[in-house]
Amino acid sequence: MLSQQLLNGITLGATYALIALGYTMVYGIIQLINFAHGEIYMVGAFVGVLMVSVFQQGLLVSLVAAMLACMIMGVTIERIAYRPLRRSTRLAPLISAIGVSIFLQTLMTKIKGPQPVAFPPVINDALYKLGPVEISKVQIIILIVASLLMAGLHFIVKYVKIGKAMRAASEDYDTAALMGINVNRVISFTFAIGSALAAAGGVLVGIYFNSVSPFMGVLAGLKAFCAAVLGGIGSIPGAMLGGLFLGVAETLGVAGGFDLYKDAIAFTLLIIVLLFRPTGLLGRPIQRKV
Repeated sequence: MLSQQLLNGITLGATYALIALGYTMVYGIIQLINFAHGEIYMVGAFVGVLMVSVFQQGLLVSLVAAMLACMIMGVTIERIAYRPLRRSTRLAPLISAIGVSIFLQTLMTKIKGPQPVAFPPVINDALYKLGPVEISKVQIIILIVASLLMAGLHFIVKYVKIGKAMRAASEDYDTAALMGINVNRVISFTFAIGSALAAAGGVLVGIYFNSVSPFMGVLAGLKAFCAAVLGGIGSIPGAMLGGLFLGVAETLGVAGGFDLYKDAIAFTLLIIVLLFRPTGLLGRPIQRKV
């Protein structure tokens, strides 16, 4: 039973990690908590439903379409709601992010209604037995897709020119601009990548739970934010680790009989970790000159 719950937790944690990466990348560069990120995840799930149910597309095309749509949405939100407030007080972009979040929730509720929508079957699910553990085809797809996306992000950040510019901007935003880096382009690219990962998470959660709703991004976004802080906000490996850790802890908590408190597990873990390690599991203290 423990092995089975660990597998289920890793599957759930992989989706949390995809969302958490968007939070941590944006914060790492412009120190903004993008509270509209959960709604981008929700929109990605609905784009997946649209592609499968209306355009009769398979999982791969639906996934790519959701990621592209949310990349455009993420860049647009950054340009309209965040960029004009970049030099203002920290409270202004935070309020703007909450406003965007409420707007997207309300818009999707007006379009699709407040009730959950079933995600159309896009793959023929099957169970495979590996010793004492049963793994479904959906779980295999989620783990493979999430692993490929996270590996791709690592490659971009580590070896691609724009990724190196992202790391430079995260170290010192103003100095990076003085050294000739187009910081606006780096920030737009960061929002695009983070939004694409969130959209992928939305589609994968939709096929995993067979349901999407206009309010699915609220709790998932908060949990993913907890995962990002848990791993160390601003740390990409930390967001991955935090998501997996949170998914396993939540699944084990439900299996242990605490299903009524499963949504509180994320916040309880966050409090405990921050009490003993304020920078998160993989975070590092930032030295600021004054």
